[in-house]
Amino acid sequence: MLEIEDLSVSVENKEILHHVNMKIKTGETHVLFGPNGAGKSTLLSAIMGFPKYRIAGGRIIFNDQDITHIPMDGRARLGIGMSFQRPPVIRGVKTYDMVEACLTGHGDRGSVAQLAAKADLSDFLDRDINYGFSGGEVKRSELMQLLAQRPELVLLDEPESGVDLVNISLIGKLINELLEQDCLIRNRKCMGLIITHTGYILDYVNAHTGYVMCDGMIGCEGDPHEMLATIKEK
Repeated sequence: MLEIEDLSVSVENKEILHHVNMKIKTGETHVLFGPNGAGKSTLLSAIMGFPKYRIAGGRIIFNDQDITHIPMDGRARLGIGMSFQRPPVIRGVKTYDMVEACLTGHGDRGSVAQLAAKADLSDFLDRDINYGFSGGEVKRSELMQLLAQRPELVLLDEPESGVDLVNISLIGKLINELLEQDCLIRNRKCMGLIITHTGYILDYVNAHTGYVMCDGMIGCEGDPHEMLATIKEK
């Protein structure tokens, strides 16, 4: 499981997150709502271990191990993966090479081709990562890399952002495969935390628990669909 205990996070000596608590059990998918600037992406970046985000207090526990001060590459090796809201363009690195690197030790050329077919990206493998990709293509490429990595904890920062209705259905399908949502919860080995503004992703991905974050604090926790309805109304 993932357990966040009384977590406070600072960026450039300014505290962004204040005393955040959260627990996600294996097999569960949780969603995080909140306005722009609330600290949602900061929370995901702190869990992933980006050095810019300094832990000012509290702990992050992953599979019974304190990872609060473990570097980002160590967390990736332990089984944490992240899809960014605005991933960078990486010139000079082919998409094929990135997917193959994620598959190291448990894949081959055929595996890369299979993942590309699932993500409808077979024609993109020889292109530089995200260079000239549309919003939907970028999101599908991120999910293809995560499917190759097969992390136990999946962090998704607004997977529906900048995506049209044609792409969002496929993105929902890829996320469901990543989170093993076709299996009973007790048989899943993966868990997820998804940031969403619009809530559209909830039409395609079943979530167990929702949170609302405001001003760097968790304001409430409960049924994500009930929360989304209230957010839309109010």
